[in-house]
Amino acid sequence: MTGNTHIIGGLAASLAFAQVSNYEPVLLVGAGVVGAIIPDICHGGSKIGRKFKVLSSLINTIFGHRSFTHSLLFLVLMAVLLNTFIDNDSIILGILIGMASHYILDMATKNGIKLLYPLKITVRLPVTTRTGGTVEYLVFAVLSLLTVYFGYGVFGNYF
Repeated sequence: MTGNTHIIGGLAASLAFAQVSNYEPVLLVGAGVVGAIIPDICHGGSKIGRKFKVLSSLINTIFGHRSFTHSLLFLVLMAVLLNTFIDNDSIILGILIGMASHYILDMATKNGIKLLYPLKITVRLPVTTRTGGTVEYLVFAVLSLLTVYFGYGVFGNYF
């Protein structure tokens, strides 16, 4: 999936979670967007990879694309690191929710992800699409509608 689809996916997922939880919604949602782009640090052409070129190149050289940074191992390591250095559950959960949404969206592509890294098993959903294809634009549209729906549920009382 493209960066924009990952961002809207992280936004929709964190808004959905904010609707059923008591965490600070602004922090949760902001962190969800950040978390949604973190796994692509392994790709130099991604939104985050272009910002951190050296780190992105290093990670890609060691692990390749859609392996370690797209795995449950990375998600758990991030949870440990975040809990060690950040003292705000809304931010921690938002980042992890955004990362999980990224994984799910990339599992919907033909290339899938190495969710069980270091095992070399590729995980993909039963129905897949190409990155940047027509189906991705439909996914983007649905996620946009869900963002409005969940956003209204979370922030509707401010209007």
